Amino acid sequence: MFIAQSRSTPLSSEIQHVFTIRRKKISQICRYNKSCCKIKAVIQSGNDNKTVKDANFMEKSMEESNGLLVSSGKGRDVKAVVTLRKKIKEKISDKIEDQWESLMNGIGRGILIQLISQDIDPEVFRKQSLYSGQVVVRTVYTLPSPYPFLWDSLVTKSGKFAESYVRGWLSKPSDHPHIVEYAANFTVPHDFGRPGAIIITNLLDKEIHLVQIVVHGFNEGPLFFSVNTWIHSQKDNPESRIIFQNQAYLPSQTPPGIKDLRREDLLSIRGNGKGERKLHERIYDYDVYNDLGNPDKSEDLARPLVGGKEKPYPRRCRTGRGPTKKDPLAERRIGKPHPVYVPRDETFEEIKQNTFSAGRLKALLHNLVPLIAATLSSSDIPFTNFTDIDKLYKDGVVLNDDNDPQKNKFLSEILDKVFSVSKRLLKYEIPAIIRRDRFAWLRDNEFARQALAGVNPVNIELLREFPIVSKLDPAVYGPPDSAITRDLIEQELNGMSVEEAIQDKRLFILDYHDMLLPFIGKMNSLPGRKAYASRTLFFYTSRGVLRPIVVELSLPPTPSSPRNKRIFSHGQDATNHWIWNLAKAHVCSNDAGVHQLVNHWLRTHACMEPYIIATHRHLSSMHPIYKLLHPHMRYTLEINALARQSLINGGGVIEACFSPGRYSMEISSAAYKSMWRFDMEALPADLIRRGMAVEDTSMPLGVKLVIEDYPYAADGLLIWSAIKEYVESYVDHYYSEPNSVTSDLELQGWWNEIKNKGHVDKKNEPWWPKLVTKEDLSGILTTMIWTASAQHAAINFGQYPFGGYVPNRPTLMRKLIPHEDDPSYENFILHPEYTFLASLPTQLQATKVMAVQDTLSTHSADEEYMYQLHEIQQFSVNDHEVLKILKRFSAKLKEIEHTINQRNKDIRLKNRSGAGVPPYELLLPTSGPGVTCRGIPNSISI
Repeated sequence: MFIAQSRSTPLSSEIQHVFTIRRKKISQICRYNKSCCKIKAVIQSGNDNKTVKDANFMEKSMEESNGLLVSSGKGRDVKAVVTLRKKIKEKISDKIEDQWESLMNGIGRGILIQLISQDIDPEVFRKQSLYSGQVVVRTVYTLPSPYPFLWDSLVTKSGKFAESYVRGWLSKPSDHPHIVEYAANFTVPHDFGRPGAIIITNLLDKEIHLVQIVVHGFNEGPLFFSVNTWIHSQKDNPESRIIFQNQAYLPSQTPPGIKDLRREDLLSIRGNGKGERKLHERIYDYDVYNDLGNPDKSEDLARPLVGGKEKPYPRRCRTGRGPTKKDPLAERRIGKPHPVYVPRDETFEEIKQNTFSAGRLKALLHNLVPLIAATLSSSDIPFTNFTDIDKLYKDGVVLNDDNDPQKNKFLSEILDKVFSVSKRLLKYEIPAIIRRDRFAWLRDNEFARQALAGVNPVNIELLREFPIVSKLDPAVYGPPDSAITRDLIEQELNGMSVEEAIQDKRLFILDYHDMLLPFIGKMNSLPGRKAYASRTLFFYTSRGVLRPIVVELSLPPTPSSPRNKRIFSHGQDATNHWIWNLAKAHVCSNDAGVHQLVNHWLRTHACMEPYIIATHRHLSSMHPIYKLLHPHMRYTLEINALARQSLINGGGVIEACFSPGRYSMEISSAAYKSMWRFDMEALPADLIRRGMAVEDTSMPLGVKLVIEDYPYAADGLLIWSAIKEYVESYVDHYYSEPNSVTSDLELQGWWNEIKNKGHVDKKNEPWWPKLVTKEDLSGILTTMIWTASAQHAAINFGQYPFGGYVPNRPTLMRKLIPHEDDPSYENFILHPEYTFLASLPTQLQATKVMAVQDTLSTHSADEEYMYQLHEIQQFSVNDHEVLKILKRFSAKLKEIEHTINQRNKDIRLKNRSGAGVPPYELLLPTSGPGVTCRGIPNSISI
């Protein structure tokens, strides 16, 4: 049957006339021939005469071939069981819509299902045309030979088909209260073959959430089409959805009957790069970070565009909103709590329960944080003593009542469940860092231990050269040499020289000098911000303990002080002790900022986004690499969109509570420009780059750690090795033929777009891996999966356990360290505790950031972990060999968990065991819900 769908762009009057007078005839033919299948058709407006000629031929062919299109014999009876998921919390309007849905499905007018065979039907041809900038599909029915072939070269053959509506007055209840099932019955010819695709048309007035379709009645047994996807209503978009069976095919191996559908589905996902995206759509496209500022609201909220030659950055998902009034380069912002567009299937699922990251984070950002601010803003004062901090865990914060009863009710229902909020009392759990030893944070060995086993263990480097020299322009930033002298270091080396310590790999550095110094002047001009560019030197003792020996804090040079650097070391007297603790606090503040903006946001969240966009745009859902990556892409676009709306935006939580303030994303961009390389995101390569490991062919991964007791690296290499083995086995299974990687056009397009669009600002860098062999592919995929899973887990889920106690890890400092000639120095001598606490975040800043860190450190109740991959993938992969590979991977992760637990009991490993020392569990594969400081989810979902 040939159907002409009306579209926003009008057809020529001649074409409209032709198809108006023919539509009744065609409909009558197709009602008579019930084996015909309807697929949307769009008439190409660019060639009127040819289109009319084609239409005439089509009508003639349909009329003359009416009898030929009817299959002989009864055929095979098959049934499709359709599983839908309903909302957990339904309004009255939702319940009415459910009744209407049941009615429509009962009379067979709700959901149309079309089975498409993998085999080609010689009577059916599909023609592809360009329309309004998009590639769309029209299907026409013509005769087999001897009728002439009149279509142009874009015409391709289609699989056999059968259609039916789902029916049943009442949906069949399932074991789950929010899952319903319907059935659709078909009669197909005996030579129909195996269904390879299903086309879904949702004729209801609302979108539906399709869990899966199971087709019964074929010799192969039940055929599964597990999708877990939203299907838009036809009133929102007339184009139907294509769903493929749970079978992986390389592009060249695609069965002929569904080959064109594969291409058409990918084209529909890419969109045309125009217009504002609507929430029901699933269009994946790229854009720069031009949506962080809000110049129309305030000049103070204007932010520069991030992404481009001046401020390079990975690309984010395009939303297509119009420009602001005051800045044509800035995209108009969506106000809270309205959602930012992400492709429909990327949004958080409503089924997640109380601790679900979406509901929790939205409740936090849109309700609790403003309530905290309203309560404490009038008395935004520093902590006056350590007892004030302890009260946050013991007594909590009493929040002001709100006069809005609806808001009160909302907070009672949501916040009471996800936080310890009862009767307006916000009470925090005791963070792990002080749970066993409340004074651990004061000790130098704990300060050093966290560089190896804390929430940010990825910046410490081996010191390989001395003197320490800056790479910044000396004409702008002063003399390049560090103020850390040989004599100062050797006082702490127990008789060793600097050269001996460097040769023995005993000196290490945490260096934020060059990254931060260009921004320190601007940061210190912000109200309540005082920061230095820091360098911290560590010595690894013969007893296997890392300890800090010197801290250098630098300010931008001035005419009166071109070498504006201060040196601090741990002294024996009380004054130097407090000064030393202030210096360490400044280092921790810098570490917190770099951790959040560079290692956490940039290197995991932001850099994964282009990989995800390209995967959807270029790899069919049938592609084995798509199936491999799919669990590792879950919810990342949604959490990133939420972060752009409320966390990294102008005036958001990160700017309000971290030292860089409004310059946060500029620092992140500068770090991307100077240090980010895809090939160095692989764990072994990163460890070698930082000098924390050396190449050693006798070791399993070819690397040997310089510090054996480096928990992040030691445990991380176990996880990396397991991922690598899993990915290599998977890739070997699908790419066994020579040149199969280079001949995979979808795969090559995917990798090219990641480089040339997703990371376009670095597209010409020579370090991008080639994609020629299956070894190249395995290396690329291992890096991506590591980044999305274990790397993110290691630097995310410890945020509250380590940062929930403000003195241990302040996110900003508000005062510089006093000099002896400063007016504040005398007050420091009299009240050193107050001076220390007054330098930390205020009570409001600390309480807000603690709430955010608590949320970001929380596993949701339905988190999907890496060790569960074999359970998750069994619904999308119909391949016994692949399922064996997945089971081996899961078993390997369980072995690794046992190994890590044994390491945490080894008294020789002082960075993970000892009196009051929390074990290193951030890379343990398993976890329960909540703040557990352990567990590796498959994806970046919080």
